[in-house]
Amino acid sequence: MSPAESPGPAAVLPGAAGTSDPYVPGHGTDAYRVVRYELDLDYKLASNRLNGRAVLHAVAGRRTSAVVLDMTGLRALKIQLNGSRVRRFTQRAEQLVVHCEQDLDPGAEFTLDIRYEGNPAPRKGLWGEVGWEELTDGVLVAGQPNGAPSWFPCNDHPRNKASYRISVTTDAGYRAVCNGLLVEHTTRSSRQTWVYEQTEPMATYLATVQIGRYELLTLPASGGVAQFAAVPATLTHSALAGLTRQADMMRTFVSCFGPYPFQEYTVVVTEDELEIPLEAQSLSILGRNHLRSDWESQRLIAHELSHQWFGNSLTASTWSDIWLHEGFACYAEWIWSEEAGIMTVQDRAAAAWRRLRSSLQDLLVGDPGPELMFDDRVYKRGALALHALRLACGDMAFFALLQEWTRTRTHGSVSTAEFILTADRVTGLDSESLLHPWLYEEALPAMPGA
Repeated sequence: MSPAESPGPAAVLPGAAGTSDPYVPGHGTDAYRVVRYELDLDYKLASNRLNGRAVLHAVAGRRTSAVVLDMTGLRALKIQLNGSRVRRFTQRAEQLVVHCEQDLDPGAEFTLDIRYEGNPAPRKGLWGEVGWEELTDGVLVAGQPNGAPSWFPCNDHPRNKASYRISVTTDAGYRAVCNGLLVEHTTRSSRQTWVYEQTEPMATYLATVQIGRYELLTLPASGGVAQFAAVPATLTHSALAGLTRQADMMRTFVSCFGPYPFQEYTVVVTEDELEIPLEAQSLSILGRNHLRSDWESQRLIAHELSHQWFGNSLTASTWSDIWLHEGFACYAEWIWSEEAGIMTVQDRAAAAWRRLRSSLQDLLVGDPGPELMFDDRVYKRGALALHALRLACGDMAFFALLQEWTRTRTHGSVSTAEFILTADRVTGLDSESLLHPWLYEEALPAMPGA
């Protein structure tokens, strides 16, 4: 996860008023939802030049005279709506507005075909750099939370999940890695085309393109899941060594959380060092510096893998519920720590609680605000909330809850309220009373199990 900046409130445009996530103002709308993206990208590495075509299959949510898309740093060239040329479209702030000659009625299905071009760049600001980013020799896309518009026009809201086909044409000698399954690979002259199909619904921020001089390694399968690693040839041995326990992590998480929610799992290892790893749907991206055998590196590998359940399959409806991603992934680290014989969950929880006790207690984990949504306290205190729930209901009920949660919400949008209702039903506890101090009060509760 490697986010970037919110540029401040955008102008209110037709069909967008009052519908974006307050953590990312001006992004996303419920005026329509996209059900499928078909992206054809032609990218030249030397010039960082992207020529794109995006076909969006969508359904109107309410009557609207314009379709507002999120797109930044790129220029729309030509647009068709339902096969007819759009006479008027405008770009301002970070939005592309397609003006309809006739209003779209609620429930109306429509298709937008958008040709665009530009030199894609990450957005810089509140969360660092987010979006399309050049590496020393390749490309990395880190979309969380609002980087998707840096490379394709979209309805950039976490609850608008869609299927994707992503086709990337780029220089020979480079591999493009995207979400889902590779369904086609062709070579023509000095260009290669890689086509991926992501059939399971995916939020825009999880869509990704990784380009590099990668070789694809087959890793040991486990938990019924085929696993791969895309790595530079010089890092083959380091990657195999650093990922040697991943098969065991997968087996452990399948046992704890339920079936892996996608068809394959691929880890991309960049030649560059990265500040933090990134998750994308069916993928994780590590830097060469994350391949060590020490706990800090191994916990990150486990953390990103667990996001395939918590964050990618089950995606928070709003960014205020980010703890449903990061608290669960942090707790998955602790589960792996105990399974690997490194440190028990209880000891990990106690160490985290001691650090939190000596930290500022000035945020609400269940609504931390955009500036603090990726604060480590959200991760650790969210994990402690789960540990408190586990101790209250016992292991059998707790892991039954996690598996019921992932089973009933597979590939869906989720909220804290829904988790509490599920916890009440499965465990028989008053989960709201138990979790409220951890999630919605600033003061740190007593250490669970002390």
